[in-house]
Amino acid sequence: MADSTSPLTSAAPRALDDLFDTDSILPAAPLGDDGEPLEVLHDREYRVRAFRKRDDLLLIRGAVRDQKPPGLYVDIDPNPLTIHHMQIDLEVAFPSLEIVGATVGIQVHPHTSCTNIEPHYDKLVGLSIARGFTHKVRELFGGPRGCTHTTALLQAMAPVAIQCMWSMRASQAKRGGMAQAPSPEQREMAWRFNLNTCHVWAEDGDQVRQMQAGGDFEPPIWAAERMVELGLKPEAWRERMQG
Repeated sequence: MADSTSPLTSAAPRALDDLFDTDSILPAAPLGDDGEPLEVLHDREYRVRAFRKRDDLLLIRGAVRDQKPPGLYVDIDPNPLTIHHMQIDLEVAFPSLEIVGATVGIQVHPHTSCTNIEPHYDKLVGLSIARGFTHKVRELFGGPRGCTHTTALLQAMAPVAIQCMWSMRASQAKRGGMAQAPSPEQREMAWRFNLNTCHVWAEDGDQVRQMQAGGDFEPPIWAAERMVELGLKPEAWRERMQG
């Protein structure tokens, strides 16, 4: 189990929280037939952040926490009760997306033996976080071979590494490290990570046919809208990404 000096237990600088919106992503509390808010029984929170350690190395840091509302289990308890809290650090090579380091910390758990499984997650090292990762995680850590909550967190973390394919390019451009547009080979490698991940990126779909023909996809809706908000043309998004 991680000790007090572990990077998994050290508090992140508060300034990091200023980088992102922190309002709830859930809709307003639902109402019952009587018009009153429904009783809350449980809250599960996932949080995953990606960091650039070097131009060839990502750190993907994730946590999952389960809480019960005040007074649910003990009527005089005024505070929420955390019943699970698991943390994972993955070092991921870029652009191969191979896991080169893994640290698991089971911080809050119901049984003293829960932490015995932490060393088993060393088997993550050497895996690709892209193709077949979900299947491999289930094979290695599913059921009695792992911790249910830690394994669920791993599956939530993998897509974040994929999202960083474009984020690393944007970071390099921001720091002046990419003066030219990516080569056709680099572009193909980037979009192929999305292949068959959803209906938009189906291998027999219009989006993939367009990319295979050497075309490009339209700027994401969120990018186009932000460009307009900034007084720029939607297509300026690509120019800004490439530096």
